Amino acid sequence: MRVQRFLITAVLGAFLAAPAGAQSIKKITSEAHHELQKAGKGIKQGAKKTGSATHEMLTDAGNGTKTALGNATGIHKVGGDVGKAAQSFSRHGKKLARAAKHGLKHGKAVAHGDLTRAGRNAKATVKPNP
Repeated sequence: MRVQRFLITAVLGAFLAAPAGAQSIKKITSEAHHELQKAGKGIKQGAKKTGSATHEMLTDAGNGTKTALGNATGIHKVGGDVGKAAQSFSRHGKKLARAAKHGLKHGKAVAHGDLTRAGRNAKATVKPNP
């Protein structure tokens, strides 16, 4: 809301500050555009800094929690038979999904080709060449 007030004030100020014939409309709108652009870039930069700081804080907290739990349980990393089984399950699911997607897209392409051919043939019979 504060940004919108600033932008409205900047635009109105640019219009009111210009004497009647001193500045063209193009110049006024150009100045207003540049002010809006600067304000937008400032807001965007602030949001990026805030997001980055939040991400770093959450990452540190998550890593600290994992370390504390690892120290309490004595398990710091999933590996061995449990890790291999989890990886196998994950890969098998991905492989099935890829195969299903490929089958669907292939069937769709074949059907599209058949319909295209049928349409061209029908068009050729209705409209004979001169």
